[in-house]
Amino acid sequence: MPTRRLLAGSALAIPLALPFLRTAAAQQSIEWVAGSLGGGWYTMAAGVAALVKDENPDIQIRVVPGGGLANSTRVNRNQSPMGWGIDAFAASARQGEEPYSEKHTALRSLGTGYSPTEHHFLRATNVQGPEDMRGILTQKGLKLGTPQRSSTDEMSVQRILKFLGTSPEKIRAEGGRYLNGSYADIGSAFTDGQVDYLYACLARPAAIFTEIAQGRRGGRMVEFPDDIRKHLIDRYAYAEGILPASTYPSLTAGDVKVTLMDSVIMVHESMPEEVAYKITRTLIRNKGQRLVTIHASMGAWDPAISWKYQGLPLHPGAEKAFKEAGAMG
Repeated sequence: MPTRRLLAGSALAIPLALPFLRTAAAQQSIEWVAGSLGGGWYTMAAGVAALVKDENPDIQIRVVPGGGLANSTRVNRNQSPMGWGIDAFAASARQGEEPYSEKHTALRSLGTGYSPTEHHFLRATNVQGPEDMRGILTQKGLKLGTPQRSSTDEMSVQRILKFLGTSPEKIRAEGGRYLNGSYADIGSAFTDGQVDYLYACLARPAAIFTEIAQGRRGGRMVEFPDDIRKHLIDRYAYAEGILPASTYPSLTAGDVKVTLMDSVIMVHESMPEEVAYKITRTLIRNKGQRLVTIHASMGAWDPAISWKYQGLPLHPGAEKAFKEAGAMG
């Protein structure tokens, strides 16, 4: 009899403990460092975070602002275990190449191709002067707005300026303006006439340019010359892209040749395999129209190509999800 009472007591104790076990298991909280507030990266990260939570209640993703260059270091140091990165810059971070001074060996990926990121270069139509990129960027008195230092946008501008034999310092020394700020800040500066040109790397359609297209100051997208595109491809592993005329009808007269980057999801090597698996599995399950509702640029994401990115090692959890879905041949 005493034995039976003990067993009965134990059986009663187990159900009481189970809710506490489930609560503990539900506390998977992950910080995802994205891009500037108002930018495509932030919007996409927030959308994916909500999607992941819907399908995996045990995973809570908190999105915080970040920047393309700094995100790699932040994830590598596990300050944020997850972050958006740019394919070419993530590869440079892994190898410790410019603009990074150390090898970021703790970086892993959940694949790439999530959001092709076009480089936009806009000139105001109510200013006199050259209309081609080379002429614009080498003229005296240039008033240019671009995102913050530590962003891939601004680093890309500096690479182009260096190729053309100029620099932010030279622009300022010759009486020009080289303005850095958030996307909202530089958009307002363009509208108010503080700058006459904008350079930003954003997935289309980018809110900043959609708003300018509807605003009081007109503009025209500037094509990237062949030699500049070739230099960025050969030296820094960028790609080529097109801004279709239909993206911003009032800012283009036709399709515009531009430089292109793509987005990779970076994670720290210590992320549990099951968490990386569930996040990647959710993305695969919702490819196509569901991702388009988060951001139009995500519509082209293809799992069969995504896992092939060589810039960072694929996280084992992501590899499991891609294999399970039949994406890895």
